[in-house]
Amino acid sequence: MRAFALAEKYKRDAINFVCTKNKKRKIRMSDKKTNILFLFSDEHSFRCMGHVSDENGGEDVFTPNFDELARHGTVFNNTYCQVPLCTPSRISLFTGLDQAHSGAWTNNSYLRPELPTIAGTLRDNGYLTALVGKYHLGGSNQFGGFEHRPYGDLTGACGHQWEPLTEPNTMEQRTLGAGVTGIPESLMQENMVTNETLAFLREQKYSKSEKPYFLCASFSRPHFPLNAPKRFVDMYNPKKIAEPKVPASGDAYNHPMSVGMRKGFKADRIDHDEMMKARSGYFANVSYMDELIGDLLVRMEKDGLLDNTIIIYSTDHGEMAGEHGVWWKNGWYEACSRVPLIISTPEQRRGEQPCAQIDSLVGLYDLFPTLCGLTGTKFPDGLHGIDISGAVQGKGKLPDDRPVFSDGLVPRWGEGTEYRMIRLGNYKYVTFRNAEPLMFDVVKDQGEQHNIIDSDLEEVKSFKAKFEKIVKETVDFEKSDAMRAADEEEKRLHPLKVKDGLKYSNLYIMPDCRVVTADDELYRPNVAAEDYKDVFQI
Repeated sequence: MRAFALAEKYKRDAINFVCTKNKKRKIRMSDKKTNILFLFSDEHSFRCMGHVSDENGGEDVFTPNFDELARHGTVFNNTYCQVPLCTPSRISLFTGLDQAHSGAWTNNSYLRPELPTIAGTLRDNGYLTALVGKYHLGGSNQFGGFEHRPYGDLTGACGHQWEPLTEPNTMEQRTLGAGVTGIPESLMQENMVTNETLAFLREQKYSKSEKPYFLCASFSRPHFPLNAPKRFVDMYNPKKIAEPKVPASGDAYNHPMSVGMRKGFKADRIDHDEMMKARSGYFANVSYMDELIGDLLVRMEKDGLLDNTIIIYSTDHGEMAGEHGVWWKNGWYEACSRVPLIISTPEQRRGEQPCAQIDSLVGLYDLFPTLCGLTGTKFPDGLHGIDISGAVQGKGKLPDDRPVFSDGLVPRWGEGTEYRMIRLGNYKYVTFRNAEPLMFDVVKDQGEQHNIIDSDLEEVKSFKAKFEKIVKETVDFEKSDAMRAADEEEKRLHPLKVKDGLKYSNLYIMPDCRVVTADDELYRPNVAAEDYKDVFQI
């Protein structure tokens, strides 16, 4: 039973921004191209959506606003990121290419300016393009095709507001420090993203711009730090929430990459109580994100900013949250490579177009050609993603024989652990540079516990042969090494020159073109008193 008893006392009505079919709001400038609002988060597990059932691997997490958006859109139930790590996933998504061909190697990777991007392509076709929040690019190419970046991690180092504010950010602190945030809500970067997004669009409306907009509102959470406002932390009692869906076991538990991943993330030192506290913090972050996005959409609806607007929600990668005995991401597991994807058109929200749940396999690299398809924009040749706009609009089915890839072409977890994960049909196959391959039936074995690579079943043998053919045709680890070396050399030619001590800051670009810090109140405060009780009468 998926009744969410712990959150009941906090429950409020879900957003009603989507219920426009009864409002009959007249759309202004009907000949104008459709706007695009891309709501993009960081590290959101596909499991942590209220509308994902237990049978499909869902967690009991309170997300009324995401659920309402899903009811009035197209939900892609089997979406994979192309690299389960922040910067590489973002570069791959925005270029429509896989890891190697987009140069999306590590969290310091540089977005090569010669590569077409979603933002640049839409900009060149008449769109006003803006990014508010996190992009997480290395080097000086911090705009990546967007014309405007009023607020965000313009230092290229992700700008997470680490907590607690007086402690260093360490691997251990990520889980040990889970709990109530020490930052006033008004100063949390998610609120900054929400407010700056709304301010930017209101200014465009005021200026009576004839251009449609493509705006990416890019949030940091539910990525660690695992701290949220108290009302969300109190929703999830660590002693009552569910254990991880997948135990620390299975045929791949002692695989070299699995061992290296646990060691690299220092996961073996996390005891049960710490794990459950961290899980509660992660769930709290998800629900906090849900409220913020609901608030943003309600305010936009009130201002008429959603009337002719496609709304997209997704994330860069998932979160392990204790599954397989590990945390965070950067692995082939379902929990960190599979992500939520919702696309809601204005026609769907008005009841003029069918809504749907689609089980066909898709990738985040499909978003580039798909947004072009939804807006009648020609996209560049050579993209690895495909246009799935027909499925969104109820005009066609997606191919069943198309493999989707998720890569880790850097040996982060030990020599020879570079991998390509391939999903095709009900099966997942993982090939490594210098380790034994793995194969799972992720429909029957959602927890990826049973390696069926040596199965005698005819169907499994047939799919294994298909996978081996795909590997032979698409994977060259030595060539990837050479491409990575060339990209690293190119990045050195485009350094990002910012003042010392500001590497992890969020920044504003001021109207007079100055670039100033946004978080000084938190990290470099002008303290008026150490304790308010010492100076004020209470």
